[in-house]
Amino acid sequence: MTSARSNRRHVQINRRALLHGSAAAAGSFALMGYDAVAARQEATPVMSQSVGDFDVMEVTIADLRAGLDNGDFTIRELVQASLDQIAALDAEGPTLSAVSETNPAALDIADALDAELAEGNSRGPMHGIPILLKDNIATADGMENTAGSLAMEGAMPIRDAFVTELLVEAGAVIVGKANLSEWANIRSPRSTSGWSGRGGQVRNPHQTDRTPSGSSSGSAVAVAAGYVPVALGTETDGSIVSPANAIGVVGIKPTVGLTSRMGVIPISHHQDTVGSLARTVADAAAVLTVIAVPDPADPAVSSQANGNGATPVASPVASPVASGSGPSYPARPEGFSAIDYTAADILDADGLLGARIGVWRETTGYHPQTDDVFEEALAALAEAGAELVDPVVMPSFEEVSTSPDELFVLLWELNPGIAAYIEGYVDPEFPIRTLADVVAFNEAHPEEELLWFGQEFLIQSVEMSDLDDPEYAETVARTQRWGRETGIDAMLAEYGIDAIVSPTGQPAYKIDLITGDNWKGASSSASAIAGYPIVSVPAGSRFGLPLNLSFIGGAFSEPTLIRLAYAFEQATNARMTPALLAPMVIPPVT
Repeated sequence: MTSARSNRRHVQINRRALLHGSAAAAGSFALMGYDAVAARQEATPVMSQSVGDFDVMEVTIADLRAGLDNGDFTIRELVQASLDQIAALDAEGPTLSAVSETNPAALDIADALDAELAEGNSRGPMHGIPILLKDNIATADGMENTAGSLAMEGAMPIRDAFVTELLVEAGAVIVGKANLSEWANIRSPRSTSGWSGRGGQVRNPHQTDRTPSGSSSGSAVAVAAGYVPVALGTETDGSIVSPANAIGVVGIKPTVGLTSRMGVIPISHHQDTVGSLARTVADAAAVLTVIAVPDPADPAVSSQANGNGATPVASPVASPVASGSGPSYPARPEGFSAIDYTAADILDADGLLGARIGVWRETTGYHPQTDDVFEEALAALAEAGAELVDPVVMPSFEEVSTSPDELFVLLWELNPGIAAYIEGYVDPEFPIRTLADVVAFNEAHPEEELLWFGQEFLIQSVEMSDLDDPEYAETVARTQRWGRETGIDAMLAEYGIDAIVSPTGQPAYKIDLITGDNWKGASSSASAIAGYPIVSVPAGSRFGLPLNLSFIGGAFSEPTLIRLAYAFEQATNARMTPALLAPMVIPPVT
């Protein structure tokens, strides 16, 4: 066992590379007219499939539901179109590498669901809708769950994750697993977002030499490129909203505990959450409606149902939960119940009218193009009827931005969390049982796993002290206080606002496997350590690269955030269809 003091000496700090890992270090491009740049690019022919009268790169769940219910096409035809789009763009053509594997049973599942519809039995809005799950969410259907690691190849889950069960019950067709940043980007401070030993490098469909960000890289790319209308991702800090920004799609990072983490390969049980990525707010909200069901096995739910206390040792999300002033999960409002996030009072095009929105300018200034699009978004919010409170200030912004404590928490929780997941969801005969086993595997296979970057964070997590170390609980409680009482909660109360807006991130930089990521800034960390939600929605673009706006709120404020994001989306229509452009060519200076 390593002492807490030794923990702090040993950990290498690179929070931005870890927590906001996207945009690579090959540098920015010269600021010139986009037409001049675009003229030097060659577009890859877009191999867009169609189903009925719909283009799969634009179709919504509502479109598909209507077509299926009207008999315009079958679920088999829809799933086949999804598989054909993956085949055309993933390993061929622009080789986006967004999918780790496709489901060999997908067409059989489609046939069974078609038979149900033929008998007049519909499971609801998601019946027959194709979806991809990030390759850290367990499915007991013959697909692996690897976190992108070659060490985990062959690790067939023995049961579904709770969110998987909910999707299957709702009639969704899981067509495959989405590639990701290996180990959800907690392997090394010098990692490259979107790369995994199993799946290779995910590419940005807007310009294929640009980062997809991460860690839910493949999930974001898959919906933008028309593989599926929706996908599941996970977020510890930025892993849904950052790729949503780089790819220009909608990302919903829910409150910790709104969706179950059981059956998900973890980083941190205090920060991990499962959310949705889609081309529209309505589609992302539709999936959230299905998966936002309390799971009694998840400590974020059970700790509130039974009082804060020790999580059972057998729980695949392992750790004690302190009471009083110690660590806690976001508190559910009294009387909280299941919500239809697609209800008319949430998906309201006039939802910005009269809303008081705080402008968080402390999260600007790291990239001029980001700031330009942010100003355009603020103007659009005001035009749509929002009252802007400009600026709002976070009392704990300095601590949230500079302290290494969040990273310490993640490394403390990673090692026991991985062991608990394997114990609960992987065949007992599978040889990898612990994070130390993963480290040893990587050391034995350096050409496959360690060629581009190391595994410093994995090693440091193995060497951290146990979760009964008092400093662990103190550190978690401190970071949560920064995110909540002196962070987001303080801003909402001080300014009397409904939500906070900030830029989600910067334009995507070039992929650079040698140097790694070079992220300039983001706004996800306060929500991450608080366990609070974010909705990121397309806001504009520069040089053909998307940029998003983040709506940030308090615990379980998803209805408000989705309402505001939907109204903004309807007012701006800012999402870009990917052009599948080749690498940008910069003309020489003359």
